[in-house]
Amino acid sequence: MATLVIVESPTKARTIRNYLPNSYQVEASMGHVRDLPSGAKEVPEKYKDKPWKNLAINVENNFEPIYVIPKTKEKVVKELKTALKKADELILATDEDREGESISWHLLEILKPKVPVKRMVFHEITQEAIQKALDDCREIDRDLVHAQETRRILDRLYGYTLSPLLWKKIGGNLSAGRVQSVAVRLIVGRERERRAFQSGSYWDLEAQLEHEKSEFSAKLITLDGKKLATGADFDPDTGRITEGRDVKLLNETEATTLKERLIDRTWTVSDRNEKAIKRRPSPPFTTSTLQQEANRKIGMSARETMSIAQKLYEQGYITYMRTDSVHLSQEAIAASRACIEQKYGKKYLSPQPRQYSTKSKGAQEAHEAIRPAGNTFRTPKETGLADKQFKLYDLIWKRTVACQMAEARLTQIAVNINVEEAVFRASGKRIDFDGFFRAYVEGSDDPDAAIDSQEILLPPLQVGDKPNCQKLEALGHETQPPARFTEASLVKTLEKEGVGRPSTYASIINTIISREYIQKRGKALVPTFTAFAVTSLLEEHFPDLVDLGFTSQMEQTLDDIAVGKAKWLPYLETFYRGETGLETQVQVQEDEIDLDTAKTIRLENIEAKVRIGKFGPYIEYQNGEAESIKASIPKDVTPGDLDSEQIANIIRQKIEGPDKLGLFPGTGEPIYLLNGPYGPYVQLGQKTDDNPAPRVASLPKKQKIEDVTLDMAVRFLSLKKLGIHSEKKEAVYLREGPYGHYFQLGEKSETNKRPKIASLPEHIKPEEATLDIALNYLSLPRLLGEHPETGGKIKASIGFYGPYVVHEFKPEGSKKTQKDYRSLKKDIDNVLEIDFERAMELLAQPKRARGGRKKKPLRELGIHPEDKEPVNLYKGPHGDYIKHNETNVGIPEGETIESITLEAAVALLAEKATSKKTKSTTRKKSTTKKKTTTRKKKTK
Repeated sequence: MATLVIVESPTKARTIRNYLPNSYQVEASMGHVRDLPSGAKEVPEKYKDKPWKNLAINVENNFEPIYVIPKTKEKVVKELKTALKKADELILATDEDREGESISWHLLEILKPKVPVKRMVFHEITQEAIQKALDDCREIDRDLVHAQETRRILDRLYGYTLSPLLWKKIGGNLSAGRVQSVAVRLIVGRERERRAFQSGSYWDLEAQLEHEKSEFSAKLITLDGKKLATGADFDPDTGRITEGRDVKLLNETEATTLKERLIDRTWTVSDRNEKAIKRRPSPPFTTSTLQQEANRKIGMSARETMSIAQKLYEQGYITYMRTDSVHLSQEAIAASRACIEQKYGKKYLSPQPRQYSTKSKGAQEAHEAIRPAGNTFRTPKETGLADKQFKLYDLIWKRTVACQMAEARLTQIAVNINVEEAVFRASGKRIDFDGFFRAYVEGSDDPDAAIDSQEILLPPLQVGDKPNCQKLEALGHETQPPARFTEASLVKTLEKEGVGRPSTYASIINTIISREYIQKRGKALVPTFTAFAVTSLLEEHFPDLVDLGFTSQMEQTLDDIAVGKAKWLPYLETFYRGETGLETQVQVQEDEIDLDTAKTIRLENIEAKVRIGKFGPYIEYQNGEAESIKASIPKDVTPGDLDSEQIANIIRQKIEGPDKLGLFPGTGEPIYLLNGPYGPYVQLGQKTDDNPAPRVASLPKKQKIEDVTLDMAVRFLSLKKLGIHSEKKEAVYLREGPYGHYFQLGEKSETNKRPKIASLPEHIKPEEATLDIALNYLSLPRLLGEHPETGGKIKASIGFYGPYVVHEFKPEGSKKTQKDYRSLKKDIDNVLEIDFERAMELLAQPKRARGGRKKKPLRELGIHPEDKEPVNLYKGPHGDYIKHNETNVGIPEGETIESITLEAAVALLAEKATSKKTKSTTRKKSTTKKKTTTRKKKTK
């Protein structure tokens, strides 16, 4: 009996084949095989005259979705139908969640099998799990399918109804989303809090004390019987002590005076308090907590975390990675405890097996927590994994093992030390038994927080002891605004509020960044002017749609549909067609939204108007009775950066022209400081007919524009003259740019717009550069000889990314020259000395990367089945794309970095290649016809 098993991905298929009999054929669907049309072209012809055609949802007939098979999936569906013809049984083995249930249902609808069908689910890919799943097959859960389909319809109605409104009122390339818009609102709200924040200042004292040859620190906590003010005592809206707080606020003068008075006085221990505490380990990972911890500890984005976790799951290393549950099976608990006993000893085991309960709002799906797969856990080293896969597995392994370890026992120590009317406190922490700290300590959203396992030891101080004061400092402090969201803290907040599903957070964060609602600065998520404008419009005109409670309730309704407690159709009717439904709201609000108001951003403490224009945000300022002045805001500036002083500077530069730093030594030409679309730069002189190309120099990326000095500008604009080129009779200069020093032949002018340049090698210091050295590097490339097979030229030179050799040749039958590059080996090859034999040796070696600069891929899909070259995913200026050799193809709508597979990518690449050939053939035919017609006319 032949059985066809369908899973989502080829990796998963390959792993499962290892655990099934030979009579089972395992194929991959490449994710969803059917979806709503991604654009107008995909809408079936019979629906193109319908008013709801853009939605692809028949809102007039029970919200019937119009599903289509994308072109990229037509080949997959055909192959699955062919495989089904040979099968006596069909097993749908997609993931054990709503999305997986939906994929199975779509497969059933498309394949229309005439053989028995079973639904198989499992949470890990091991021999035991697969066998158990085969024995416990079930039917497709229609409630789960309805829940997923309702979510998909909701998202389409929300996005496709609101987004066009944003295009009309604010600008193109914008999008609204049920969870996306709430996430942006959270980030904008935090930035508003930061802008409104009023800083307060306070002072305290810190002493460095010594007792029995051991040094320790202590901070002033009370003065004259009153608690000393700290940051927590200030009102963030006023910058003053919160009303009703009875605390002592020190200013700088008082703190300094107190310091001078106390430093030489007698310090006496007045109190010592010890408190025993216990720490329990954190629960094993859910989808959300894994994303948070990977971001904190490894610096991975949510998207990268989910992509790597998907690979680990499909290869059989971990259990299913989309789960809200912190539950562990008895098998997993036994495996953890065996691992602890073997690696750390019995004393590190918790007395009883520890089980956790899920507390997150709206938790659903009956999975286990994320843990190492199997009934025995492979240690990270035993897996053979490398790089980020190793790091993520290591994190999961440690967290799972730690949750069954004994509690950590600590003693907190507080010692009060009196000196006259002041009381200082020294705090310590002693680890009496490290327990689960041996394996794992959870990270913190606060980058300054102390690691829990770190001991702070104090000397054996007792009441009456008199430590010596070695140093006493008066320290000033400013209260800080609330921290910006990071990916970790945003995910934590969304989950806490019950907004969206943890499995979707990665794609949501990716969307708000790619749509330029958010900039990433380090780990911080910083909202742009566009985010402020869109959030303000939605808050004012569609408050429910960006309300945390409303969105959380939507999520709860979807959960109720999934378990059969709510009906999907009445809910969609109310959401879209009701009296206050989305359709009605948009129709009413569209006329009420003022175009000028929608494009204007209101910022606290800013008088000038900030608007969104066709080419980005700009400032509009009314200069007395004169015409209003408009000035673009630099690209890297966000609402969080903008203040009155910066606005005044932008307006002034617009009125008066660029800032003049000073005069260039020797020539007396003015040096200007400007801010361009790619950052700040300095310019020597102004652009005129006589000087069409003034000398400019970009500033280093880390250089703050407000810190630029005249000396710095001169250094970047200076050309150190090394001498004259003996043949070309042009001056040779040494120049410094944002990427380092380089040689330049001749001055930049209208007739010499691109002077020849050559980078100064790393091993040569600028002060060691001479004319001979410059001429050697400016003479590159060096011709080393001709290739014995192609007759092509072999050259050595230096490029932007280092020294290389290149083979330039024309393939037989081609008029186009091709270039085959190899980098020189550092510390082995010298570009000025390398000979022909060594160059041929390098060119014979396998090529490590195509395209000169090795761009880091977002994800490596695998090896192309035909030429064995890599197929990778990259981020480009116009979106994410697939690259194979020199062929690039965009990722189709509906697919994501995480979902797309190697097979789907190969199909897209093949389709593009076919399209290219067709276009080429069409052009040739067209040319031939034209030529033939011309010849006939001449003959006549």
